[in-house]
Amino acid sequence: MARGIFNSPVVGVVNRAFVGLMNLPGVGPIVRRGLVVIRYTGRRSGKTFETPVGYRRSGDTVTINIAAPEQKNWWRNFLGDGGPITLLNLDGRDRRGHAVAERNANGGVAVKVRLDD
Repeated sequence: MARGIFNSPVVGVVNRAFVGLMNLPGVGPIVRRGLVVIRYTGRRSGKTFETPVGYRRSGDTVTINIAAPEQKNWWRNFLGDGGPITLLNLDGRDRRGHAVAERNANGGVAVKVRLDD
C-alpha cells in the first residue's frame, strides 16, 4: 500500500498538538466537543494505544467515522464482535465501552461505541 498522509510522521505531531489543545484551560472544552482520545489494546501486539479521534454522540452511543480507512489500522481492532475501548475525559471522566467497526456498502467505516457506564 502506498504511504499516505495518514501514515506519515506528521500525523503523530498533529495528534500530539490536538491532545495538547484538548487539555488547555478555556480552549479544551471547545475542542473536546468533537474530539476525544481513545485507549484500546492492539489485537496482535497486546500493547495499549491512545489516539485522538473525531466523534458524534447520541445518548450512550458514540460514533467514530473513519476518514480514509484503508490508510489507518486502529479500527481493525474492532472488527467482528468488536472489543473494549475507553474514551478519555468524556463527560469529565474516562468512559468505558464496547466498540464494533462496521463497513458500509460504499467502503466507509464507522466504529460504534456503546458506553458501559
